Amino acid sequence: MSDQPIAVFDSGLGGLTVVRSLQQHLPGETLVYFGDTARVPYGTKTSKTVLQFAVQNCDFLLRFNPKLIIVACNTASALALDDLIPRMPVPLLGVVKPGAVAAVERSAGRGIAVLATEATVASEAYPRAIHALDPNIPVIQRQCPSLVSLIEEGRSSDDDILRRLLAEYLETVKRLDPAVILLGCTHYPLVAPAVADLMPAATVVDSADATAAAARTLLTEMNALTTRTGHGKLHCYVSDNPQRFREVGGRFLGQPIREVTWVSPEQFFHEHTLHPAK
Repeated sequence: MSDQPIAVFDSGLGGLTVVRSLQQHLPGETLVYFGDTARVPYGTKTSKTVLQFAVQNCDFLLRFNPKLIIVACNTASALALDDLIPRMPVPLLGVVKPGAVAAVERSAGRGIAVLATEATVASEAYPRAIHALDPNIPVIQRQCPSLVSLIEEGRSSDDDILRRLLAEYLETVKRLDPAVILLGCTHYPLVAPAVADLMPAATVVDSADATAAAARTLLTEMNALTTRTGHGKLHCYVSDNPQRFREVGGRFLGQPIREVTWVSPEQFFHEHTLHPAK
């Protein structure tokens, strides 16, 4: 058993959907979240730069002495995770493999459609992960380049503009008649009801929720679940604009975010051990 925190990072807000699922699957755990809001988006960066950012984010989070680091960013999971794992002294978990596992389990061998950002689609990370589990499953990917900005604007599943755009994205997916729609971006769980409405014959799989379930399994195997009872605390850190993170992030988390700490560049790159407030 371990009362060390679980650390989570993303390029911005989207990883809060992973945090929301972690709070549901592991309610007693203390969570430390870092949103790299000064350098978002990662999807336009080179693989080398994404790896550099991911290493720096992990180095920052290691100051909290975490028992697990979750890379709650599809771009970083796709482009950097394999290089990150041997560099870090604690276990790492990305969002791609858990999402792929959950999709394959629910597909019954039929097709899987992956909705993702342009960078994640270009990486081919989800098809590779799915075909590593079952090479015979048909996979189609669909870029959804405008969804993230609409979601961050506050448009929800019942918004007409968002639904029309989503219907357009799904038009090319329908020809596969997929058994599963895999949400390959941590923003997309906020519009999962709209996806389910537009694709009623398919099962919608949320990679954020699958990642939280995988984290619970991993910590159980490590005998590292917390001994605390009740609800664990969430500590949020950002590299820029904490006010916007607090205001918009509440929609992703499903509850208000009361405290967000801005980390200056000097603090971010200066090594010292940090301890979340009790």
